[in-house]
Amino acid sequence: MRKVAVVGVGHTDFTAGSSKTQLELMSEASMDAIISSNLKPEDIQAIFCGNVLGDFSEGQGMIQSYLADNIGCFNVPASRFEGACASATMAIRDAFLWVASGFYDIVLVGGVEKATTMGTPLATRTFAMFHDSRYEYPAGFTFPAFFALLTHLYADKYNLPLEKLKEQMAQVTVQSHQYGLNNPHAQFRKEVTVEKVLNSFMVSTPLQLLDCCPFSDGAAAVVLASEEAAKKLTDKPVYIAGVGQASSGKLSSQYKALPRLKAREVSVKQAYDMAGVKPEDIDVCELHDCFSIASIIAAESLGFSEFGKAGELWEKEQTKIGGKIPINISGGLKSKGHPIGATGASQVYEITRQLRGELVDQSRQVEGAKVGLVDTLGGDGVIVNIVLRAE
Repeated sequence: MRKVAVVGVGHTDFTAGSSKTQLELMSEASMDAIISSNLKPEDIQAIFCGNVLGDFSEGQGMIQSYLADNIGCFNVPASRFEGACASATMAIRDAFLWVASGFYDIVLVGGVEKATTMGTPLATRTFAMFHDSRYEYPAGFTFPAFFALLTHLYADKYNLPLEKLKEQMAQVTVQSHQYGLNNPHAQFRKEVTVEKVLNSFMVSTPLQLLDCCPFSDGAAAVVLASEEAAKKLTDKPVYIAGVGQASSGKLSSQYKALPRLKAREVSVKQAYDMAGVKPEDIDVCELHDCFSIASIIAAESLGFSEFGKAGELWEKEQTKIGGKIPINISGGLKSKGHPIGATGASQVYEITRQLRGELVDQSRQVEGAKVGLVDTLGGDGVIVNIVLRAE
């Protein structure tokens, strides 16, 4: 397999109530990625686009084809990927494989979503389609309920008082907002306190409002190129060193492993083994923090902490810049926002810029970062992990 690099990136603001259509948002991010790669639209050989709910939010399917035409990539093959919140990361993994195989040299890949158009009731209902529709949703499972259950299971399994766990979760939220404050693309650019988190209203016991990420509108895109092409386009290529993907069934079928999500452990091992790295080699990580408890659960399965102990990383500020493993220096889904079709591409965008050393002016740069990890969770358990490396 050939080496594959990220050569250009693009990112819109993540917002609520965007006046732009999904096609406009995706076109904006895509053109930024193409231009920053020193390319023109006619240089793109294929498009891979993550999008989940466009047919509900705007009544628009087939966005990938209209994107190709809209940005001047006429008649190129364009494919849409749907894996709930992991859609764009799935697209990036597949695009990587196409370039690594030698079939394409330069491709555009990213994702877009415009969830806030639907309003909270419809958005909540459509998001819940990514649980089992026959048994889970009719039993009351929405995603807040899913992660509320995992919170209770986590506290019970590791004999951790629920109030102590909630304080650790509040620290996760506080840190996300601290870094999101300096991210110009973030939806929520404001700090919060532990007290404010713990006093926010209850969503699904014991998850409170500020434990939960928002519905969001936005897009992100990257251009991938073969090593030979990348060296002609940029002096700062960031290589995809390893990828992993694994799937789980409905939540009830995972009962023996919960609160751990076994698919994550399978997926990240694939990525680590392919890249030839271990958890201690990761300099910076963007992980899937759709809820504050999700950060704690993910950090353990990614190998950054013993099981039952990850909350202590946030308590001891080991997840901040200068700590053991800087996590979600973008502000994460919690502060940056979570347009589900775009999130994985946004995470790759952030890690790429970290490894290029481009975030100094935003006070978010992890000094000397050379190896980064992306972790994205979709639905009940589609996990995609990507290891990136600067050379």
